[in-house]
Amino acid sequence: MSRGFESKSVWKSCGRGFSLGLVQPEGRVIHFTGQVAWDADEKIIGKGDVSEQTRQCFRNIEALLREVGGTLGDVVSITTYFLDLDDLPIIQNVRNEFLSEIDPPVSTSVKVAGLGHDEFLVELTPIAVVPNDRWTRD
Repeated sequence: MSRGFESKSVWKSCGRGFSLGLVQPEGRVIHFTGQVAWDADEKIIGKGDVSEQTRQCFRNIEALLREVGGTLGDVVSITTYFLDLDDLPIIQNVRNEFLSEIDPPVSTSVKVAGLGHDEFLVELTPIAVVPNDRWTRD
């Protein structure tokens, strides 16, 4: 069921991979810590490569969601922090590999001066809603 929407009264997302508004479905709301390009051993994946770092961020988000019965399709909002404006289209293309282009989450992108480690190029902070019938933690 589609949750995203737009309005004739404001600017359009024009297929950029996000919705302008989204009605939150029923379920368990999960707020995540910003995910970075660390693997389970805190080794940076994709040093100097924003596309690989973005993929690792999504792999981390996906693994966390699996822990509670969720999927990447349950992401309703995502904030992207990045260092270089030239990297934003690359990050957005990778995001489209992982998130639905048909019913995408709402999205905010923020160019920052730095992240938590000198070699991080991107950080993703999602919010997801896992339907109650798939929720696996209590």
